[in-house]
Amino acid sequence: MNGSSQRPLDILLVEDNLAHAELIKRCFKQHRAAHRVQHLVDGQQAIDYLLGVGEYADRERFPLPHCILLDLRLPKVDGLEVLRIIKTSPGIKRIPTIVLTTSATEQDVARAYAYRANSYVVKPIDFDKFATLIDDLGSYWMMWNHNP
Repeated sequence: MNGSSQRPLDILLVEDNLAHAELIKRCFKQHRAAHRVQHLVDGQQAIDYLLGVGEYADRERFPLPHCILLDLRLPKVDGLEVLRIIKTSPGIKRIPTIVLTTSATEQDVARAYAYRANSYVVKPIDFDKFATLIDDLGSYWMMWNHNP
């Protein structure tokens, strides 16, 4: 991903809960690098964005992300289907995709990893714990993790 360099990263946040999305964006702003967060609210938008179709065809305006944060319970197209499409599409399958959801069911966890999620994280209900989680995710995926 970014390793120890401090260049800004493009993060795709697919989250229909606007309060969660705002908290996530605020937490990323607190990191030293000015990460660019593209927020989408449904699964179809995410697919269109990642495949560069329709209004998202201009890669200058809508670059492929370095990392995807994906909720499972999304309108239009379910997050697991979005994940399946991501991980079976040659141009985007290597983008680290972190499932960030409220679902802790074994079935969802198993399916997400079967579809090759890079990580599965359950959102805590407590606000402070949620903020800490996002900060920790940012530190790990944006600062410490190295991708090919």
